[in-house]
Amino acid sequence: MEFFRSESFSSQVRHLMAQHHVPGLSVAIIQDDEIASAGYGHACLESSKPCTADALFDIASCSKSMTAASVGLLVEDNEKYPEVQYEAIMSHLLPEDFVMPSAEYTDGVTVDDVVSHRTGMAGHDNSYRGPRAENPDNARSITRNLRNLPVAYPLRARYVYCNMMYTVATHLVEVKTQQSFTEFLEERFFRPLCMDSTSLQPSSAKAKGFGDRMAMGYDWRKEKSTYHGFEGPDCPEGQGAGSIVTSANDFIKWVKALLHREGPISEKVYHGLIRLRSFPNPGMRRPKRFESPVFYAAGLELYWYRGYMVVGHDGSIAGFGSAFFFLPELGFGAAFMGNSRGANSVITSLTRQLINSLLKVPEIERLPKIKNKAKKTPKAAKSNLAVRPKNQPSEQTPVTPQDEHKSEKKSDGLERLEAKNEVSSAETQQPKAKGDQQAEKKERPQTTPLSAYVGKYWNPGYHTLTVQVKDGELYIDALDRSDFALTFKHLSNQTKYTAHMSDLYEEGDWQLRAEFVFENGRAVRMGLDLDETVRQLIWFELQKDS
Repeated sequence: MEFFRSESFSSQVRHLMAQHHVPGLSVAIIQDDEIASAGYGHACLESSKPCTADALFDIASCSKSMTAASVGLLVEDNEKYPEVQYEAIMSHLLPEDFVMPSAEYTDGVTVDDVVSHRTGMAGHDNSYRGPRAENPDNARSITRNLRNLPVAYPLRARYVYCNMMYTVATHLVEVKTQQSFTEFLEERFFRPLCMDSTSLQPSSAKAKGFGDRMAMGYDWRKEKSTYHGFEGPDCPEGQGAGSIVTSANDFIKWVKALLHREGPISEKVYHGLIRLRSFPNPGMRRPKRFESPVFYAAGLELYWYRGYMVVGHDGSIAGFGSAFFFLPELGFGAAFMGNSRGANSVITSLTRQLINSLLKVPEIERLPKIKNKAKKTPKAAKSNLAVRPKNQPSEQTPVTPQDEHKSEKKSDGLERLEAKNEVSSAETQQPKAKGDQQAEKKERPQTTPLSAYVGKYWNPGYHTLTVQVKDGELYIDALDRSDFALTFKHLSNQTKYTAHMSDLYEEGDWQLRAEFVFENGRAVRMGLDLDETVRQLIWFELQKDS
């Protein structure tokens, strides 16, 4: 507590926020039964609204801990739900809905597999249809669409971060309890733990009268040295994987419940959640001194630092970053949330500083301190604001130091999603690399009329994408359903292209392979590398009425 309340800690927070372009950050910590909290910067730059520990943020994949605990409550209740066990086969629990692409998976995937990212299913986050789509997805439609999506690996062969499986878990909860997931969370977690300011989806928070407490999300535009602000979106198609809206002061109550096994978290539920299930980083990339590898349990990650177990999870979506952790043996925990993706980098540093202070680690053994030359937030960041519309989520820098194993949906990511730099994750397309730039220089002239490509293309798992012509180039506008657009640059043979993916409200250029197949002078199939984890193109067929 002493370090948290010190000017040294506050100074480090302010420096890191400026360095990583985070307008606002909320922090709450718990030591035994004592809770302290603080807010820094602004929840909303447009109105200069200060960020306090009561400001509300979308916490993205930190929500997974509550989804896993929801399943854990059903597992514990053998009187009402004796069939729901961690080893239970999902298709037996949801016989009409849970069908995978082959019988091996349908007959083999268990509840344990779903909550530990070992089903073998790829992320497929770009298959989601959001609230603006003509036929929006919900938890049931996401579950039923599994049969139409290719898997990435054999069952339990490796950890593959998959947001949609957590949405599937909420469908299981809804079917068994005959409650909406919102009702279940309110009844079993929010009300018992007095998390009065916590909701599922931003619209629910606003309906409760908390609109003025909600933080705006921000994307830092480096070239213009300006922030672009937007409201966090509703993502009903990603419930369970993310979309819980809460404050540091509220969420620390959830950390306390896990830490002390209070309220709905019994010893049985707790030990079911922390049981080690998956190994996200078998290649041991970027190992750190004094730390074990990271393990995934159920909606929680675990690792050991200097002999002490650290439990937690992180979350990152467009405009927001969050994380929480606790050390059970020492009765210490913390919750962080900020209103830009850069918050995750800030949180990673602060997490280490708090734990080192708690453990009284000698200065010589700590990571190098940041020099005291903090960059001031550019004036443009305060004055030249361009408000952008909503987008969907995706996951990034984890609480744990080994940070390459997962992500959320670019748009977590849901998480949309994410989860955008981790391996075996929901988002796999990366910003432009040198090799990609060299490939662009080899682009060949487009000679086939663009009209030969235009039309509606359909894939059973990814639904319909419409190829059109915009500014003399092939273009797909999926902003209304999946929050992305594709602009095609011809590479060779009039069939091979680089598709440049842009996000609804985050700046960036993600490149993916694209290919067309021709018959009788016109394109009849389109392949897109929408999920690199499956190691093959997703093929769409031209619709006849097109």
